[in-house]
Amino acid sequence: MKIAIGSDHGGYELKVFLKPFIAEMGHELEDVGCFSRDSVDYPEQAQAVTDLVLGGRAERGILICGTGIGMSIAANRKRGIRAALCHELFTAKMSRLHNDSNVLCMGGRVIGSELALEMVKIWLTTPFEEGRHKRRLALIDPA
Repeated sequence: MKIAIGSDHGGYELKVFLKPFIAEMGHELEDVGCFSRDSVDYPEQAQAVTDLVLGGRAERGILICGTGIGMSIAANRKRGIRAALCHELFTAKMSRLHNDSNVLCMGGRVIGSELALEMVKIWLTTPFEEGRHKRRLALIDPA
């Protein structure tokens, strides 16, 4: 699966930490930045990741800022994006199982790196359950 990944300066270190793990899982990564700890405006990375997902050039996206809040707000402004802000394993799993999230948002200053690894693993491997959940998603974003 192709994964678009982006962060601001607050999520930069966690992004760098996660990239080898995601690649080892067999996924192709497209890193849209940022590429240092220098301050950047997080909506730019959110835009780049969501454009790749909506354009079909990435199947899913991962966005990381200090808290994950800004990235989730910016990403969810786009129709067709279902960005889930998760800080633990249960919501990471349920965001896929029931909500078919296509972007995972995390807070680099909120969660530890080992928890983030487990969250990404669960999020990337959990399928969408469909059924009644598909009908509910259609109410949010009709075709």
